[in-house]
Amino acid sequence: MAKWTAFPYDTAPYRLDAAALKKQWARLHAGDAEPFPKDEAVLAAWALFHAGDFQKAFEAGLKAGGAGITVANKAQSIHANYLEKSEPTRLAMFLEVAERAVAQQGKEPKNPNAHYWQAYALGRYSQGISVTKALAQGLGGKVKTALETTIALAPKHADAHIALGSFHAEVIDKVGKLLGRTQGADTATGLKMFRQALTLNPTSAIAMVEYANGLVMLEGEKKMGEAEKLYADAAACKPLDAMERLDVEMAKAELED
Repeated sequence: MAKWTAFPYDTAPYRLDAAALKKQWARLHAGDAEPFPKDEAVLAAWALFHAGDFQKAFEAGLKAGGAGITVANKAQSIHANYLEKSEPTRLAMFLEVAERAVAQQGKEPKNPNAHYWQAYALGRYSQGISVTKALAQGLGGKVKTALETTIALAPKHADAHIALGSFHAEVIDKVGKLLGRTQGADTATGLKMFRQALTLNPTSAIAMVEYANGLVMLEGEKKMGEAEKLYADAAACKPLDAMERLDVEMAKAELED
Protein backbone atom coordinates (compact mmCIF):
# COMPACT_ATOMS: atom_id res chain seq x y z
CA MET A 1 0.00 0.00 0.00
CA ALA A 2 1.24 3.49 -0.89
CA LYS A 3 2.17 5.74 2.01
CA TRP A 4 -0.66 8.03 3.01
CA THR A 5 -0.18 11.78 3.44
CA ALA A 6 0.97 12.52 6.98
CA PHE A 7 -1.12 14.57 9.40
CA PRO A 8 0.34 18.06 8.90
CA TYR A 9 0.20 19.38 12.49
CA ASP A 10 1.90 18.55 15.78
CA THR A 11 0.44 15.28 17.07
CA ALA A 12 1.80 15.56 20.64
CA PRO A 13 -1.37 17.13 22.13
CA TYR A 14 -3.48 14.30 20.74
CA ARG A 15 -1.49 11.30 21.95
CA LEU A 16 -3.51 9.61 24.69
CA ASP A 17 -2.77 6.46 26.66
CA ALA A 18 -5.56 3.97 27.38
CA ALA A 19 -6.56 5.63 30.67
CA ALA A 20 -6.70 9.14 29.17
CA LEU A 21 -8.58 7.84 26.15
CA LYS A 22 -11.18 6.19 28.37
CA LYS A 23 -11.62 9.42 30.33
CA GLN A 24 -12.10 11.48 27.14
CA TRP A 25 -14.10 8.84 25.24
CA ALA A 26 -17.59 10.29 25.64
CA ARG A 27 -16.44 13.70 24.41
CA LEU A 28 -14.31 12.32 21.56
CA HIS A 29 -17.13 10.09 20.36
CA ALA A 30 -20.07 12.42 20.88
CA GLY A 31 -20.25 12.59 17.09
CA ASP A 32 -20.25 8.91 16.14
CA ALA A 33 -21.73 7.36 19.33
CA GLU A 34 -19.15 4.55 19.13
CA PRO A 35 -19.09 2.50 22.36
CA PHE A 36 -15.85 2.15 24.32
CA PRO A 37 -14.10 -0.95 22.93
CA LYS A 38 -13.73 -4.14 24.92
CA ASP A 39 -10.77 -5.30 22.81
CA GLU A 40 -7.38 -3.77 23.69
CA ALA A 41 -6.23 -4.04 20.07
CA VAL A 42 -9.24 -1.98 18.94
CA LEU A 43 -8.56 0.60 21.67
CA ALA A 44 -4.95 0.83 20.50
CA ALA A 45 -6.18 1.42 16.93
CA TRP A 46 -8.43 4.23 18.18
CA ALA A 47 -5.48 5.80 20.02
CA LEU A 48 -3.59 5.89 16.70
CA PHE A 49 -6.62 7.45 14.99
CA HIS A 50 -7.05 10.20 17.56
CA ALA A 51 -3.32 11.01 17.31
CA GLY A 52 -3.58 11.48 13.54
CA ASP A 53 -1.73 8.28 12.60
CA PHE A 54 -4.51 7.47 10.15
CA GLN A 55 -2.70 4.85 8.08
CA LYS A 56 -1.47 2.99 11.17
CA ALA A 57 -4.99 3.20 12.67
CA PHE A 58 -6.44 1.80 9.44
CA GLU A 59 -3.99 -1.12 9.41
CA ALA A 60 -4.42 -1.82 13.14
CA GLY A 61 -8.21 -1.70 12.82
CA LEU A 62 -8.25 -4.15 9.92
CA LYS A 63 -5.90 -6.48 11.78
CA ALA A 64 -8.06 -6.38 14.94
CA GLY A 65 -11.24 -7.11 12.98
CA GLY A 66 -14.68 -6.89 14.59
CA ALA A 67 -15.11 -3.41 16.06
CA GLY A 68 -11.72 -2.58 14.54
CA ILE A 69 -13.37 -2.38 11.11
CA THR A 70 -15.08 0.83 12.25
CA VAL A 71 -11.70 2.35 13.14
CA ALA A 72 -10.34 1.35 9.73
CA ASN A 73 -13.34 2.86 7.95
CA LYS A 74 -13.17 6.11 9.89
CA ALA A 75 -9.39 6.45 9.46
CA GLN A 76 -9.58 5.86 5.70
CA SER A 77 -12.57 8.19 5.29
CA ILE A 78 -11.02 11.06 7.25
CA HIS A 79 -7.70 10.68 5.46
CA ALA A 80 -9.41 10.60 2.06
CA ASN A 81 -11.58 13.60 2.86
CA TYR A 82 -8.94 15.91 4.32
CA LEU A 83 -5.49 14.77 3.29
CA GLU A 84 -5.49 12.66 0.10
CA LYS A 85 -4.20 14.78 -2.79
CA SER A 86 -5.04 12.44 -5.70
CA GLU A 87 -8.71 12.65 -6.68
CA PRO A 88 -8.84 9.16 -8.27
CA THR A 89 -7.22 7.66 -5.15
CA ARG A 90 -9.60 9.61 -2.95
CA LEU A 91 -12.67 8.32 -4.79
CA ALA A 92 -11.34 4.75 -4.76
CA MET A 93 -10.79 5.00 -0.99
CA PHE A 94 -14.40 6.08 -0.44
CA LEU A 95 -15.68 3.15 -2.52
CA GLU A 96 -13.49 0.76 -0.50
CA VAL A 97 -14.94 2.10 2.75
CA ALA A 98 -18.50 1.77 1.45
CA GLU A 99 -17.91 -1.84 0.39
CA ARG A 100 -16.27 -2.72 3.71
CA ALA A 101 -19.12 -1.09 5.62
CA VAL A 102 -21.73 -3.08 3.67
CA ALA A 103 -19.82 -6.29 4.51
CA GLN A 104 -19.77 -5.19 8.16
CA GLN A 105 -23.55 -4.67 8.03
CA GLY A 106 -23.90 -8.28 6.89
CA LYS A 107 -22.21 -9.45 10.10
CA GLU A 108 -23.57 -6.73 12.40
CA PRO A 109 -26.83 -5.36 10.99
CA LYS A 110 -27.53 -3.43 14.20
CA ASN A 111 -24.14 -1.68 14.29
CA PRO A 112 -24.99 2.00 13.62
CA ASN A 113 -21.52 2.86 12.34
CA ALA A 114 -21.57 0.06 9.77
CA HIS A 115 -24.44 1.99 8.17
CA TYR A 116 -22.96 5.43 8.88
CA TRP A 117 -19.61 4.82 7.19
CA GLN A 118 -21.33 3.43 4.11
CA ALA A 119 -23.37 6.64 3.93
CA TYR A 120 -20.42 8.96 4.65
CA ALA A 121 -18.20 7.31 2.04
CA LEU A 122 -20.91 7.24 -0.65
CA GLY A 123 -21.83 10.84 0.17
CA ARG A 124 -18.25 12.07 -0.26
CA TYR A 125 -17.87 9.92 -3.39
CA SER A 126 -21.05 11.51 -4.75
CA GLN A 127 -19.68 15.00 -4.15
CA GLY A 128 -16.52 13.96 -5.99
CA ILE A 129 -18.26 12.70 -9.14
CA SER A 130 -21.02 15.40 -8.91
CA VAL A 131 -24.19 15.09 -6.90
CA THR A 132 -26.35 15.14 -10.06
CA LYS A 133 -24.47 12.19 -11.55
CA ALA A 134 -24.61 10.33 -8.23
CA LEU A 135 -28.39 10.82 -8.01
CA ALA A 136 -28.75 9.42 -11.53
CA GLN A 137 -26.82 6.33 -10.36
CA GLY A 138 -29.19 5.85 -7.42
CA LEU A 139 -26.58 6.69 -4.78
CA GLY A 140 -28.76 9.32 -3.12
CA GLY A 141 -31.27 6.74 -1.98
CA LYS A 142 -28.52 4.53 -0.57
CA VAL A 143 -27.03 7.43 1.41
CA LYS A 144 -30.40 8.54 2.77
CA THR A 145 -31.45 5.01 3.77
CA ALA A 146 -28.12 4.27 5.47
CA LEU A 147 -28.27 7.53 7.47
CA GLU A 148 -31.88 7.01 8.51
CA THR A 149 -30.95 3.48 9.60
CA THR A 150 -28.02 4.86 11.62
CA ILE A 151 -30.29 7.32 13.43
CA ALA A 152 -32.94 4.65 14.07
CA LEU A 153 -30.26 2.45 15.67
CA ALA A 154 -28.48 5.31 17.49
CA PRO A 155 -30.76 8.36 17.94
CA LYS A 156 -27.88 10.37 19.51
CA HIS A 157 -25.55 9.85 16.52
CA ALA A 158 -24.77 13.53 15.89
CA ASP A 159 -22.62 12.89 12.81
CA ALA A 160 -25.46 11.02 11.09
CA HIS A 161 -27.71 14.03 11.70
CA ILE A 162 -25.05 16.29 10.14
CA ALA A 163 -24.71 14.01 7.12
CA LEU A 164 -28.47 13.72 6.65
CA GLY A 165 -28.78 17.51 6.82
CA SER A 166 -26.04 17.74 4.19
CA PHE A 167 -27.88 15.21 2.00
CA HIS A 168 -31.02 17.38 1.96
CA ALA A 169 -28.97 20.55 1.36
CA GLU A 170 -26.79 19.12 -1.43
CA VAL A 171 -29.71 17.60 -3.32
CA ILE A 172 -31.83 20.77 -3.16
CA ASP A 173 -28.82 22.94 -4.05
CA LYS A 174 -28.03 20.85 -7.13
CA VAL A 175 -31.47 19.91 -8.53
CA GLY A 176 -33.83 22.39 -6.86
CA LYS A 177 -36.67 21.98 -4.38
CA LEU A 178 -39.15 20.44 -6.82
CA LEU A 179 -36.87 17.69 -8.15
CA GLY A 180 -35.36 17.39 -4.68
CA ARG A 181 -38.69 16.14 -3.40
CA THR A 182 -38.47 13.16 -5.76
CA GLN A 183 -35.24 12.24 -3.93
CA GLY A 184 -36.86 12.68 -0.52
CA ALA A 185 -35.10 15.99 0.16
CA ASP A 186 -36.72 19.04 1.72
CA THR A 187 -35.48 22.24 3.34
CA ALA A 188 -37.26 21.92 6.70
CA THR A 189 -35.90 18.43 7.35
CA GLY A 190 -32.38 19.47 6.37
CA LEU A 191 -32.35 22.42 8.76
CA LYS A 192 -33.87 20.30 11.53
CA MET A 193 -31.07 17.72 11.14
CA PHE A 194 -28.32 20.34 11.41
CA ARG A 195 -29.90 21.87 14.52
CA GLN A 196 -30.32 18.46 16.12
CA ALA A 197 -26.65 17.63 15.44
CA LEU A 198 -25.55 20.76 17.31
CA THR A 199 -27.92 19.97 20.18
CA LEU A 200 -26.37 16.49 20.45
CA ASN A 201 -22.76 17.65 20.02
CA PRO A 202 -22.60 21.41 20.78
CA THR A 203 -18.78 21.68 20.66
CA SER A 204 -18.49 20.06 17.21
CA ALA A 205 -16.64 22.26 14.72
CA ILE A 206 -17.72 20.08 11.80
CA ALA A 207 -21.39 20.38 12.83
CA MET A 208 -21.02 24.17 12.75
CA VAL A 209 -19.22 24.16 9.38
CA GLU A 210 -21.71 21.82 7.70
CA TYR A 211 -24.66 23.75 9.17
CA ALA A 212 -23.17 26.97 7.76
CA ASN A 213 -22.75 25.36 4.33
CA GLY A 214 -26.26 23.92 4.51
CA LEU A 215 -27.85 27.23 5.49
CA VAL A 216 -26.45 28.93 2.39
CA MET A 217 -27.41 26.03 0.11
CA LEU A 218 -30.95 25.84 1.49
CA GLU A 219 -31.76 29.49 2.13
CA GLY A 220 -29.34 31.47 0.00
CA GLU A 221 -27.21 34.58 0.48
CA LYS A 222 -29.56 36.04 3.10
CA LYS A 223 -28.09 33.49 5.54
CA MET A 224 -24.46 34.40 4.82
CA GLY A 225 -24.11 36.43 8.04
CA GLU A 226 -25.38 33.53 10.15
CA ALA A 227 -23.11 31.13 8.24
CA GLU A 228 -20.04 33.31 8.87
CA LYS A 229 -20.86 33.37 12.60
CA LEU A 230 -20.97 29.55 12.56
CA TYR A 231 -17.61 29.40 10.73
CA ALA A 232 -16.13 31.77 13.34
CA ASP A 233 -17.50 29.66 16.19
CA ALA A 234 -16.06 26.52 14.56
CA ALA A 235 -12.66 28.17 14.06
CA ALA A 236 -12.62 29.06 17.77
CA CYS A 237 -13.26 25.47 18.92
CA LYS A 238 -10.51 23.73 20.90
CA PRO A 239 -9.70 20.45 19.11
CA LEU A 240 -9.35 17.37 21.29
CA ASP A 241 -7.88 15.11 18.62
CA ALA A 242 -6.36 15.15 15.13
CA MET A 243 -9.67 14.89 13.27
CA GLU A 244 -11.10 17.84 15.21
CA ARG A 245 -7.94 19.82 14.41
CA LEU A 246 -8.58 19.23 10.70
CA ASP A 247 -12.18 20.43 11.16
CA VAL A 248 -11.05 23.60 12.95
CA GLU A 249 -8.42 24.34 10.30
CA MET A 250 -11.09 23.89 7.59
CA ALA A 251 -13.31 26.41 9.40
CA LYS A 252 -10.42 28.89 9.52
CA ALA A 253 -9.89 28.41 5.77
CA GLU A 254 -13.60 29.08 5.12
CA LEU A 255 -13.35 32.36 7.05
CA GLU A 256 -10.36 33.45 4.97
CA ASP A 257 -12.12 32.80 1.64
